[in-house]
Amino acid sequence: MIDTSSAPALTALAPKLRRMFGLSAEKIRSIENSWSPAQGSPVFTVNGKYTSRGWTEWTQGFQFGSAILQFDATGEAEFLEIGRTRTVAVMAPHVSHIGVHDHGFNNISTYGNLLRLMAEGRMKEDQWERRFYEMALKVSGAVQAARWSRTADGGGYIYSFNGPHSLFVDTIRTLRAPAVAHLLGHALMGENDKKISLIERVAMHARATARYAVWYGEGRDAYDVRGRTAHESIFNVSDGNYRCPNSQQGYSPFSTWTRGLAWAMCGFAEQLELFDTLEGQDETRVIMEKAARATCDFYIEHTPPDGVPYWDTGAPGLAELGDWRSRAADPFNDHEPVDSSAAAIGAQGLLRLGRRLKDDRYWRAGLKVADTVFAEPYLSTHGDHQGLILHSVYHRPNGWDAIPEGAKVPAGESSMWGDYHARELGVYLLRVLENKPYLKFWA
Repeated sequence: MIDTSSAPALTALAPKLRRMFGLSAEKIRSIENSWSPAQGSPVFTVNGKYTSRGWTEWTQGFQFGSAILQFDATGEAEFLEIGRTRTVAVMAPHVSHIGVHDHGFNNISTYGNLLRLMAEGRMKEDQWERRFYEMALKVSGAVQAARWSRTADGGGYIYSFNGPHSLFVDTIRTLRAPAVAHLLGHALMGENDKKISLIERVAMHARATARYAVWYGEGRDAYDVRGRTAHESIFNVSDGNYRCPNSQQGYSPFSTWTRGLAWAMCGFAEQLELFDTLEGQDETRVIMEKAARATCDFYIEHTPPDGVPYWDTGAPGLAELGDWRSRAADPFNDHEPVDSSAAAIGAQGLLRLGRRLKDDRYWRAGLKVADTVFAEPYLSTHGDHQGLILHSVYHRPNGWDAIPEGAKVPAGESSMWGDYHARELGVYLLRVLENKPYLKFWA
């Protein structure tokens, strides 16, 4: 389990954070100078260079959002200009994309971050520019919320790109989009001019994710370990009844794909921060807090002491590693890869939950994870490598991840979501460290 006793004080992380953003600047410039939008979205690196991978274009917002976060952390105007111009030039198709559940990834990372910076006074106030960002966010949130399937218990969920039968655990993190649209005063208009509350859809989806994608050790099935998650929950679309867990990117429906776990940790924690500001949501807050505690506890208990998890806690090769939970993760082993992107995402969930609950165990676990990923062998210090955080995994079952020559499992590569969330984690910590406005996903 994570060794919280060796977690550094926040102040001790300052040099690592500043070093990370120094390296980050060169990575962003390298990608900007070599990448053309005609190539699609950069997804993960192969031999240190970002490549695309057709599935859905869910990482484009992380590319340009990274530049915006770089400006947020350092004040370097060139990165704000990259973020602004690229958002205008490239991101419009993502706003009205009716085929994906990824609006919070693409559009909050770009339009949302820019609106937030303007609201904070970090950008020059311009009413037309503000309205442009607001319109994009309103449309994006409504389009995502329109991907709706009803459940037999009267609830519902935003269905994944797999279709109306599919609830992804990832989507809890993309609820940012309909939530921000609601805060901007928007609603989804349905048939016969029916006005549909976006925040109610956020709440219902969060409750469905907590109920079906998270386990609580309450005897749900033979594999009911408290805090574990399923990547996908399958429903009968005819009557809305839940049928079974499934996994697209994990090892199995009955093991825990750790990036999915991290999406749940971070997504529930940040939605709790928003719902703490809303009236009439007591039941949803209780449900989300239970899920946030369970998933964060599972991560702490089933991750090596340094805070970086292996890609799936049930991956068969872990049996060859002996007591892998009791020693630092080994990204160069011959049996199963680690996933640093899960660490970068999950750390923010631990920190946010720890702050909200005033629970030092979660807070220190988050600091321990950050201390590890912002140093070698995870921090990418080589100038020829475009990635920022090494040893990330995309889709192990499909074999999409590069395996170095002479190695047996993926290692040494980066992902756009891992790099973005490392930067977001860095901004979060710097703001707390420097007593700046607390980082939220809404303005």
